[in-house]
Amino acid sequence: MTRLTRWSAAELAARIHAQDITAVDVARAHLDRIAAVDPALHAFLHLDGEVALAAAAAVDDGLRRGNPPASPLAGVPLALKDVFTTVDMPTTCGSRMLQGWQPPYDATVTRRLREAGVVIVGKTNMDEFAMGSSTENSAYGPTRNPWDLDRVPGGSGGGSAAAVAAFEVPLAVGTDTGGSIRQPSAVTGTVGVKPTYGGVSRYGLVAFSSSLDQGGPVARTVLDAALLHEVIGGYDPLDSTSIDAPVPPVVQAARAGAAGDLTGVRVGVVTQFSGDGYQPGVLRAFEVAVSRLRELGAEIVEVSCPSFNHALPAYYLIAPSECSSNLARFDGMRYGLRVGDDGSRSAEEVMSLTREAGFGPEVKRRIMLGTYALSAGYYDAYYGQAQKVRTLILRDFAAAFERVDVLVSPTTPTTAFRIGERVDDPLAMYLSDLCTIPANLAGNAALSVPAGLSDDDGLPVGLQVMAPALADDRAYRVAAAYEVARDGADGGPLAQRVPDLEVIGR
Repeated sequence: MTRLTRWSAAELAARIHAQDITAVDVARAHLDRIAAVDPALHAFLHLDGEVALAAAAAVDDGLRRGNPPASPLAGVPLALKDVFTTVDMPTTCGSRMLQGWQPPYDATVTRRLREAGVVIVGKTNMDEFAMGSSTENSAYGPTRNPWDLDRVPGGSGGGSAAAVAAFEVPLAVGTDTGGSIRQPSAVTGTVGVKPTYGGVSRYGLVAFSSSLDQGGPVARTVLDAALLHEVIGGYDPLDSTSIDAPVPPVVQAARAGAAGDLTGVRVGVVTQFSGDGYQPGVLRAFEVAVSRLRELGAEIVEVSCPSFNHALPAYYLIAPSECSSNLARFDGMRYGLRVGDDGSRSAEEVMSLTREAGFGPEVKRRIMLGTYALSAGYYDAYYGQAQKVRTLILRDFAAAFERVDVLVSPTTPTTAFRIGERVDDPLAMYLSDLCTIPANLAGNAALSVPAGLSDDDGLPVGLQVMAPALADDRAYRVAAAYEVARDGADGGPLAQRVPDLEVIGR
């Protein structure tokens, strides 16, 4: 592993823009790292070194001509979750249904990254159509956790988190519907952010659950995540759910938080996120994290949000209902996979055969759940009731934020579980998202920052920081202050303790 793959995105960008190093050299170093370790990890579904090197060369050429960098991250390599459309690479969503599909347009996030001079090296693995908590539901095989190759990297964005944790790239973009950025970040020791719903455009993001899906950053430091947030965030008229408001000052907040002073900040500890089902080592790491926040000057307040206890069942009615509608477009008629079209079958038969062959078990399970919840006679009893619970969760958040500035909890109840351990137990799999789902249902901002290693098994634990809608900067300030305190107490960044995969990669 070279020094170029060890540096943060902020440091790489500063050196590229000062022309101390070239963006091409940085891109080559990361492509070499991917070649060395990705056969063991399987974080990527698609790589395009030529496109990446051409984008890097364009950044270098502009700098040599005296042009200012297009953004603070110009020249920095990035991996993109394979749910965002890209004109120069396939977009499969981890599904056979879209195997080899080449989109005719870029997602807004993709376009903004290109305009910012960010070097997209490839597309990362994911649970099929973002449905899962382990990246085992990908039609193209599971991704492995860099901390322990026998364990999952979380999901659905396990490929993005694993790529960042393994130093294949310094940055990635994921999506978070019920925790699919934060949960993988927690179990891989990375920083993952779910911005306020509507804060990052969903145009060109292949929809799973339209009222919940949200793109966001994955990084190794809070500042890197903030820099990426400012690149991809902002109003987009192509997305009807996009918020017409400035991006919160997240970079400024991250820099301010790094000063390590939280005097006057009120931090609420959610009492519902503890007890049975939580790994003891996770709870102990969380208690240490809260103690560090108190040492930084924060006022710690216990906060009860009783409706959070009902968030998981409400989510697993709302999200499948929306997915049953969104995935109806994958019918074998317009694009993607088509099965049985030999001239002897009706269109309905071709559709049925295509969906049977193209969708995996978890996607089928959620489509059936959602279709049932929306069916005549059951709509009010299931989907309607779930939406009422959603309102109660919004009220709990509103009441909590009258008392405190941010809320904190463990990001996940456990550390990374072993590959195959929960594939036959959907309920156990769904419980991985216990702490992350409320913020999606409410549309609030939330992030996960590494909280050290569990003393149970030596695997990463995440601290979740939740903030009100459009107050993303509050979460960044608290997380950045905590990050500095944690690194000081632990003798350096958690990322530097990831086991070296070079030998495995060969």
